[in-house]
Amino acid sequence: MSDPQKTPEEMPKDTPQAHDQQVLSEEYKKRQRRRSAAIAIGLVGLVASFYILTMVKLGPELFSRAL
Repeated sequence: MSDPQKTPEEMPKDTPQAHDQQVLSEEYKKRQRRRSAAIAIGLVGLVASFYILTMVKLGPELFSRAL
């Protein structure tokens, strides 16, 4: 019987497979960080546009109304 495939943590660090897994993991982490940053920038832009559009739509009456 063959052994089940080992996870990168279980593999010895000096094997070619372990190195490939580590490199893929590093590349995956970089892509994940970029993706997360892009989503964050998009959300900030969406919130800012909603805020600006709300201020424009309400106009100057927003600041001169009675509280």
